[in-house]
Amino acid sequence: MNLEHKFCALGTDVTVTDGTTISGYASLFGKADQGGDTVQRGAYRSSLAKGRSIKMLWQHDPAQPIGVWDEVREDDRGLWVKGRLLTDVAKGREAASLIGAGAIDGLSIGYRTVKAQKDDKGGRLLSELELWEVSLVTFPMLPDARVAAKGDDPADAALRDLAAAFEGARCLMARD
Repeated sequence: MNLEHKFCALGTDVTVTDGTTISGYASLFGKADQGGDTVQRGAYRSSLAKGRSIKMLWQHDPAQPIGVWDEVREDDRGLWVKGRLLTDVAKGREAASLIGAGAIDGLSIGYRTVKAQKDDKGGRLLSELELWEVSLVTFPMLPDARVAAKGDDPADAALRDLAAAFEGARCLMARD
């Protein structure tokens, strides 16, 4: 099975309460990522209807679960998630601290493409995805959907954009 990853920043709608509860959008519909892929509205419907537990991982590492997603649903905007970081797990404590400090601001989905078609710009329109996991990540694929950190300056933003470009290139090379 070929598991793919799609990155999205937590965005301005993310909330972190009590240092452990996190919610926000893991995927946005109709927005091309740096790899040229666009997730279409309804892409997760079939997968979510199966009721399978979606895992919360650290940087897509299946050996590092860091919490649980209590709610995963589609709405008109994208894939919304809400869950709890487990502070009894070392990486869960680290994730809570890094999010609180603004050092980590990205979410990324791990999925298998069920249905997609090429678009006229060389990317893909993803119409059905089998969702496996949503990870907290360092570099989001959608850099304009990021949460602003305290003291965020243009130099930091430029470095994040450069890192996202490298990640996009890595994803394109992995697909070939």
